[in-house]
Amino acid sequence: MPVFIHHIFISPGHNFFGRHGQEPGTHDMIEKSDVPVVAGSGIEGDRFFNYQDDYKGQVTFFDWDVFDAARRHFNIPDLSPSAFRRNILVSGLDLPSLVGRQFVIQDILFEGTAEAAPCYWMNHVVADGAEQWLKGKGGLRARILRSGILRQSAAPDPVTLLPSQG
Repeated sequence: MPVFIHHIFISPGHNFFGRHGQEPGTHDMIEKSDVPVVAGSGIEGDRFFNYQDDYKGQVTFFDWDVFDAARRHFNIPDLSPSAFRRNILVSGLDLPSLVGRQFVIQDILFEGTAEAAPCYWMNHVVADGAEQWLKGKGGLRARILRSGILRQSAAPDPVTLLPSQG
C-alpha cells in the first residue's frame, strides 16, 4: 500500500491544547519539506517534542481526502491544510485501521495509538459544525518507535504494516 505525504507541519506552541476557557494561541503552523523524527520524543521543533514520556500523540496524521472533503463540505476552497493542526497530511492510508498497529514509512517505525479526535476549536478555525463533521475522521495520533528523517513525497512511498501485537 503506497502513501503520499502532501504536507508536513510543526508548530512551536499550542493554540488550543490546554487552553480551554482561554483565547487561542497564535503559534503558526510551519511547513517543512523534511523533519527529524525522534523515537520516544516526536518531531524536532514541534510543540509535542519531549512533551511527556511515552506520549501517544508524538505525531499526528491527517487524511488528505478528508481535508479536501472539508473544503467542499464547508464551501471554503482556500482552507489551509494547516487549519487542523495535524503534523502530516497523507493520502493512501486508512488511518482509523492503524490504531493499535505498527507501520513503517520511509524506514521510520510508527505505532498508531488513537484517533486524533476533533475538538470544539475546529468550529472556530474551520466553520460551525466542523467538530461534529470531523468525528471519526479527525486523523491518527501515533508514537515514533524508530527515528529518521521524514520527507514530503516526490512519489508514493511504500508502507509496511507489521503483524498485529495481540
